[in-house]
Amino acid sequence: MSRLVDARNAVGLSFFLNGATFATWVSRLPEIRHRLDLTNGELGVVLLAGSIGSILALTCAGAIIARVGAATAVRAGVAVDTIGMAGIAVGAVLLDSAPAVAVSLFVWGVGMGLWDVSMNVEGAGVEHRLERNMMPRFHALFSLGSVVGAGLGSLMTRIEVPMIAVLPVAAVLIFVSVQATTGAFLPREVEELEHAPRGMVLAAWREPRTLLIGLMVLALALTEGSANDWLAIALVDGHGVAAWMGVAGFAVFVSAMTTGRFLGASLLDRFGRTATLWGTMGLAAVGVLLVVYGANAALIVTGIVLWGVGASLGFPVGMSAAADDPVRAPARVSVVSTIGYTAFLTGPPVLGFIGDRVGALHALLLISILLVPAALLVPAARKPEGARTTVSGR
Repeated sequence: MSRLVDARNAVGLSFFLNGATFATWVSRLPEIRHRLDLTNGELGVVLLAGSIGSILALTCAGAIIARVGAATAVRAGVAVDTIGMAGIAVGAVLLDSAPAVAVSLFVWGVGMGLWDVSMNVEGAGVEHRLERNMMPRFHALFSLGSVVGAGLGSLMTRIEVPMIAVLPVAAVLIFVSVQATTGAFLPREVEELEHAPRGMVLAAWREPRTLLIGLMVLALALTEGSANDWLAIALVDGHGVAAWMGVAGFAVFVSAMTTGRFLGASLLDRFGRTATLWGTMGLAAVGVLLVVYGANAALIVTGIVLWGVGASLGFPVGMSAAADDPVRAPARVSVVSTIGYTAFLTGPPVLGFIGDRVGALHALLLISILLVPAALLVPAARKPEGARTTVSGR
């Protein structure tokens, strides 16, 4: 049990640092857009490079994890991510080059994709052995890391600390922390990956349930990811707030999402996956409408909070559902993550191009529209009969 607790804590730290990594550079998006003099559509194309890198890593992650184990895969992902994050600062500040930033984002995306799937597979393994709904809490720690990263990012932007100092230093600190703690992950022989069937990654792409879960996660990933990429900019452009206030709005979003994930495990235990997801998706749809059409600060902030809570459980529940069978978890989590992260591939440019025509704020209405068909896919996340985990999965 002591080893299991150590693994739980190490996985939690990995999620926290992953969130902090993401929010640290996202908090500089308005500055990057200003420095490089990009339109919303052009910024969307630059962001596309990071999404492509993530998608490529996600498609390969299941096979990599099955071969070397989750701990080694996490270490490799973080190492690549560190290089990309430092490169973003160099490309934006020293080179003043959108292509250089795009290349760095591609490298960053490769690292984040491998890191993301690996820690989710490890988290699912810990969840199975603890026989408790842990994935929402792990993802809550990701969100908490995002809160810390966004808060520090807002502060650094406010007091004008140069990006060229913030991003490389943050990347190195995160790299050292992850390398030092992944040794506490589950032992390689306990991961059950050595007994996984050959060709399981390709087989997972032919499983209807896995594909439906992936499509559900796609819509819910867009619900979460669009706030990461566009909320700060939408608040600045659409409601005329200062840049630091836009970043603060993003911090409110991730704070609400963190709260939703910490509370979500209890909701899942009580109401099951289906009812909980339907309820949170409804909150997200209402929240987006309030952010877009809110006539005053109180309504807008309320909308951000509802949006954050509503977006909180889609990704972690999708990962849990994909990992109901621990042996096939790497392949299925890889497939669901790949489909889900397509939202990060298509979302930034699509919302950017729509934003060029109707404004970044009104482009967010696409989220509420897509949540309607996504709600029809929620029953696919129910735990199959005979699944090896005792975690609630109604």
